Amino acid sequence: MSHRPWAAIVALAAILATSLPAAAAVPQQQETTALAQQQADPVTPAGEQQAADLTLRYGAAGRQWSTEIRRPGSSYVKVHFAALKLAPGDYVTVAAPDRREIHTYYGDPTLGANTRGSGHTIHGTQGFAALSIDGDTAVITLHATGPRSASRLTRQGYGAVIDRYYRGFTSDEAAARTPRGFSVCGTDARRDVVCYRDSHPTEYARGNAVARQLLDGLGHCTAWRVGNTNRMLTNNHCMENAADLAASEFQFDYQCATCGGNNPGAGTKVSGAQFLKTSALAALDYTLFSVNNFAAIQQYGTLYLDPRPPVAGERIYIPGHGDTLPKRLSLFEDTQGGATCKIDVVSSGVNTGYRCDTSGGNSGSPVLAASSHKVIALHHLGGCPNWGTRITEVYNEISSMIDNNPPTGGDDFVLAPSPGSATVEPGQSTASTVSSTVTSGNTQQVTLTASGLPTGVTASFAPQVIQAGASSTLTLSTTAQTAAGTHTITISGTGASVTRTATFALTVGGGPPQGCSGFETTKTGSLTSGASQYQPDGQYYQTTTTGPHRACLDGPTGTDYDLYLQKWNGSSWAAVAQGATAGPDETLTYTGTAGYYRYRVHAYQGSGAYTLGYDAP
Repeated sequence: MSHRPWAAIVALAAILATSLPAAAAVPQQQETTALAQQQADPVTPAGEQQAADLTLRYGAAGRQWSTEIRRPGSSYVKVHFAALKLAPGDYVTVAAPDRREIHTYYGDPTLGANTRGSGHTIHGTQGFAALSIDGDTAVITLHATGPRSASRLTRQGYGAVIDRYYRGFTSDEAAARTPRGFSVCGTDARRDVVCYRDSHPTEYARGNAVARQLLDGLGHCTAWRVGNTNRMLTNNHCMENAADLAASEFQFDYQCATCGGNNPGAGTKVSGAQFLKTSALAALDYTLFSVNNFAAIQQYGTLYLDPRPPVAGERIYIPGHGDTLPKRLSLFEDTQGGATCKIDVVSSGVNTGYRCDTSGGNSGSPVLAASSHKVIALHHLGGCPNWGTRITEVYNEISSMIDNNPPTGGDDFVLAPSPGSATVEPGQSTASTVSSTVTSGNTQQVTLTASGLPTGVTASFAPQVIQAGASSTLTLSTTAQTAAGTHTITISGTGASVTRTATFALTVGGGPPQGCSGFETTKTGSLTSGASQYQPDGQYYQTTTTGPHRACLDGPTGTDYDLYLQKWNGSSWAAVAQGATAGPDETLTYTGTAGYYRYRVHAYQGSGAYTLGYDAP
């Protein structure tokens, strides 16, 4: 795909801004079309591509070999692999130095195999790019799951070749490249979404379904989930074709933890899947698409369309990622507590106009009606008034491709933790804000509980009982005895009419088993949900002395796999140890006498390939 002329787009938008019409000078339909061709809030330049010449090969000693890419002050690093060839079971991780983000790859996913790992993007040349790492450093590590002949593998071309990377601009660079605020109508009244968590809980919660798009490693827009199925919307000028989608990643929950705190978490990143339908910038300026790993983003909820004409003066609000920043909410036109955002121009061609503050990067943001908390316009033009395509026009073209029917059947709500994951060392604590949103009917009293807690972890809610629409703080505390790994904790909200759940991923001691490397024996297999396999290879192994058995199971992301160590007691196989947490990865240790042993790997929920590593006395 061709790279977009980011600097030219920004400069053109800034120059043309001076001729934008005032609210009273509403352009006619043909003039609106011309405006749309020239004055879209641009895809905000976020970074640049850098050439690299890095090779990561198998080493003569050890089972892990690393290199890193560091650009001080950069906002992200996105690594592109020209080639990735690994021995079976081995993998490469791209991670933040503190392991807050870890992306895992078992080979080049563009070759049709080794697709088990994290999401990836494609940029028009051989190879693929890993999902980005927030911050200025990415650590790339090759993990071997067993003994390897480094010289032989090197001769055969095994290892990783990194030919380039994308790096996000520093704060100073971003400020110099951001177009001037011609879409900020007076004083910029936008604030971090968390600032409204308590005063406007529904507006805050609706923003959960909004994500930041990184296109081609270089530019930012806003995208959001629509309807009950795997569907998302953004602007056509943010995603013109399937190649743009293949080069895009989407970051949910990229928002500050405290009001004005400049402390966003890494959130959840997914890649694009299907390019479904689009309409050009000069027409309706939308693109409908789906994403990979949809299950990972369902916890953030969705938005529904309100396919009706806007009403003059009705209150609106806009969540989005203007200026490439963590998610902000535009509720007020000028000052906090002053005039609220509203519809100023009901109809101009296909557009509706408003003076809600936006900026480059807001392209694709939803414009929601406060009366229904549903989307009535798709933001795409700036200039004060700012403009969004009326959602009735978009709905008429995509209605058969989305499920726009909110749940019915009485009072209902959803839960969403923010952040949805955390990494701590044994003995440390972490906190997350659990928000509830009324999705149908009326509010109700909700009692919050947590289950699936590993040994040594306690959970508390403050408060434990809330009204649907409000939020609570979940605190998770570990002890020195808490097992290392990633633990999936289920948060339940029990109301008068229904119980709803969400999940929180707690990583203790630096992360999951990481492919179960470093064990004497490694076995792989694949299971369908509910099935079991026995290892090694459907057989058993014998020990002749008393000693420790140590095992690690690395299951597919988003599943629940369990591991059992069984010993032959003379007449049957009996389980003597198990790892059965609510997640894909398990570990166990057992000190046993001489005898015959085997491992049972069970897919309690979900399907896919797994790796089992174990040591025996």
